Amino acid sequence: MTEMRKGPHRPEPKSSTKNLMPRGTALGAVEGVLAKGVPLDGALAGRPEWKRMEPRDRAFARAIASAVIRRPIALDAALMQVLDKPLPDEEIKAHLILRCGAAERLILETPAHAAVDAWVSLMAQDPNTARFKNLANAVLRRVVDQGKGAFLDSDPLEDLPDWLAERWVETYGEPVARAIAIARSVPPTLDLTAKPGFDAQGFADEIGAKVLETGTIRRPDIGAVDGLPGFEAGDWWVQDVAAALPARLLNVKPGEKVADLCAAPGGKTLQLATTGASVIAVDASPKRLKRLAENLERTKLKAEIVTADVADWTAPEPMDAILLDAPCSATGTLRRRPDAAWAKEPGDIANLADIQRRLLDASFAQLKSGGRLVYCTCSLELEEGEDQIAAFLKRTPDARLDPVTADELPGLKEALRPDGAVRTRPDMWDERGGMDGFYIARLVKA
Repeated sequence: MTEMRKGPHRPEPKSSTKNLMPRGTALGAVEGVLAKGVPLDGALAGRPEWKRMEPRDRAFARAIASAVIRRPIALDAALMQVLDKPLPDEEIKAHLILRCGAAERLILETPAHAAVDAWVSLMAQDPNTARFKNLANAVLRRVVDQGKGAFLDSDPLEDLPDWLAERWVETYGEPVARAIAIARSVPPTLDLTAKPGFDAQGFADEIGAKVLETGTIRRPDIGAVDGLPGFEAGDWWVQDVAAALPARLLNVKPGEKVADLCAAPGGKTLQLATTGASVIAVDASPKRLKRLAENLERTKLKAEIVTADVADWTAPEPMDAILLDAPCSATGTLRRRPDAAWAKEPGDIANLADIQRRLLDASFAQLKSGGRLVYCTCSLELEEGEDQIAAFLKRTPDARLDPVTADELPGLKEALRPDGAVRTRPDMWDERGGMDGFYIARLVKA
């Protein structure tokens, strides 16, 4: 049987048997992600009812959609234990309704009277699926008792696109690939980075969290982030424990001139801004930079914001340090963005690797002699990490790798590569909730 961590229970909205809007929204979003490769945020926000929904209903819709996107094949395995025969291939919407209902019962653990009645009502509302309403009623009432075993036994690698599962098996070996798939199959934790001097331990005790070895504050359930103490005061910001490593490993000192390239939405910019350095945040997206500006305002931190393509940007003077968080396939973030697996194709990785190459060359050229650059991607693919840096060092005579030491990665020695680069994976710290997959290399200009 596949061993799985149990995700946190997601409470349903009050009177959910009458309130079908969150479930209908989730259904439409799942169809957009799995059938069309639309990002989950866009699929949800694109629904006309999204803006009218209460925050609690939005969270519930997202929880349902995320659960289905994480475990579509496992849910099908559970349904097949109850169905006499599969639905016809053309009955896509009816199939998705059953998947969503099964996700509520098996993953979110919504009581049968609420989940079953709601999804039967949604099945009955559509003339194209109405004839399956009695089937939905019977299947969803029995799926927990008869299908849970098949759900738990299902291989989490099968919940990924075939090309991605095969890649991970080839790169990491089947046991590790499966461990990564298990880690991305459950809801993520809430990770927070606090300002220096903030009472992280006291805050963690207050919100039911822990302070990890690297300093990240972690709570098992995400919940309503903006309702936590210290949000309005800007004492902390949301940032995965692995995503917080690159800025820390840049070792920025007060007074240094630092650039954060491909900076939005700004978690790493905020980290750099707390050091007392002079920080420039560069990104090509005005929309994403607006969010970065809002984060700076909330946290009362300062950085110069520049809208520009990093490949064309020229620093006002040579930089002491640069952080390049390059655009990538984001396959390391599937715990938090399960939809990303369905938004990419195998050819995208080669295209992104070419972009990374150009950005890396352009960024390194902005360093002063003796300056340092941290290159990182939130990808598990070698072309976007290990292979990218190996090729860069070959073509760049004045660059050398500056090895990260175990002291700089407390509790994460397993993430250190022999050459001193860093490779985190979602299955690391699994007993504490995992982490995003990142490749991080620190370079020095001779």
